[in-house]
Amino acid sequence: MTTITIEVPDDLAAQLDPNTLSDMLCEMVARKTTGLESSDQDSQQSSPIYREITEFLSSSPTVEQIIAFKISPTAQEHLEDLLHKNHEEALSPEERAEFDTYLQLSEWISILKARARNGKPLLGSL
Repeated sequence: MTTITIEVPDDLAAQLDPNTLSDMLCEMVARKTTGLESSDQDSQQSSPIYREITEFLSSSPTVEQIIAFKISPTAQEHLEDLLHKNHEEALSPEERAEFDTYLQLSEWISILKARARNGKPLLGSL
């Protein structure tokens, strides 16, 4: 696992708790990868698929956990609904953004799983 050290002033460090920092990092990754407006990001973060994947990735999973990771049956059902709507070309703009985000996150998870299986560094160049 890669360790990242960030130097911040003492007064700022006193205000940060690990959960808040993790949430901030997840939000920054989402913004960077999806290019969504903040209102679209709010709907993304309420998505069961988005929540599960970002919570999993921000939990510092082990190699074994990465290899074994699957979304929950509830999230899988939601994804299947999005897939069906996508096939029917009936996705709303919010659903399209959620679907696109899932595709990006799914690709990252696939790359992480492949790297984990091959013993390569997990956080190389995704």
